[in-house]
Amino acid sequence: MQYARRWAARCSVDSEYAEPVRRSLITLKALTYAPTGGIVAAPTTSLPERIGGRRNWDYRYCWLRDATLTLMALMAGGYQEEARAWREWLVRAVAGSPSQMQIMYGIAGERRLEEWEVPWLPGYAQSAPVRVGNAAAAQLQLDVFGEVMDALYQGRKSGLDEYAPAWGVQRALLEHLDKVWQQPDEGIWEVRGPRRHFTYSKIMCWVALDRAVKMAEQYGADGPIERWRALRARIHDEVCARGYDGARNAFMQSYGSTELDASLLLIPITGFLPATDPRMLGTVRAIERELMGDGFVHRYRTRESIDGLPPGEGAFLPCTFWLADNYLLQGRIDEARALFERLLALRNDVGLLAEEYDSVGKRQLGNFPQAFSHVALVNTAFNLSERLKPAKERAA
Repeated sequence: MQYARRWAARCSVDSEYAEPVRRSLITLKALTYAPTGGIVAAPTTSLPERIGGRRNWDYRYCWLRDATLTLMALMAGGYQEEARAWREWLVRAVAGSPSQMQIMYGIAGERRLEEWEVPWLPGYAQSAPVRVGNAAAAQLQLDVFGEVMDALYQGRKSGLDEYAPAWGVQRALLEHLDKVWQQPDEGIWEVRGPRRHFTYSKIMCWVALDRAVKMAEQYGADGPIERWRALRARIHDEVCARGYDGARNAFMQSYGSTELDASLLLIPITGFLPATDPRMLGTVRAIERELMGDGFVHRYRTRESIDGLPPGEGAFLPCTFWLADNYLLQGRIDEARALFERLLALRNDVGLLAEEYDSVGKRQLGNFPQAFSHVALVNTAFNLSERLKPAKERAA
């Protein structure tokens, strides 16, 4: 108990949201495997995203996708040692052949995460199947290239010392990305349906090249910078031409699609376009109109043709935090604060959040507690503060 109190006392938060930020950072610490620095997405498996539904997954693993936002949350809270351990876990996990990089690993770096169902267990609230392992580990998800590159760049930018093994790994990842970025993938939401050219995946390919260029420009990292600049420009042009629907004035979930996707709220946070760009303003309005229910944001309109699963799930809490971040970047301060405080009110009696929320049943859904939700909470709280602005820092 004394150790926990001493650790919590190190938290450098002096805003009105110090309590929920400190509680969330403690949660991230509790989800960390000390020997390696890996942070699991959640300590549970198969808690349903819809009561009685089949969207039940094993989250007891470490996702690369959480890398940048997790590192920035730890750094903003003053926890450089934990951020350094997370960075080193990240580099160790992806070292080796880039073609064999996975989107998630076990807490000690395990790669074999075969998924199987447990038929003799009824599941929480009769929500079957119960699953062990996660088949998404074998998926192609191009956005993780951008996450790895961005996390390592942001760590250096935020004051972490240079980590010698990192740049060699990054160079190898970039060479592989050059070969695969035009392929369709399963995307950020790990769909079990057909691969597509997901817009967010392509944006994160742009992020990977952008951070490589900045590492070369700002820190003297060696590499074919002119080739990276040219490919960065090519991807940007393609996304703006093929991922944007001019008739609807919004970016779409995938090339040629008419579906919206809340992951596109991260466009200004990654620095791909300013939050005040007319195309981004239109995207936010479309998401408010079509993906919001009872004041919370859904990832996309679930249907079997999109993700290969029966429809229906709760509102996705990280996406709702991202909307609050967009409000802030657009200057809609009062709306951002109101939305953030609505989200804070969903926490349970000890300040914990799951991944999703059922606004009809008034209950949290999905694996619990969810690191991604707490990371998003911390970053939005700091975005609302006068001192730190992770969203602006990342986009800069």
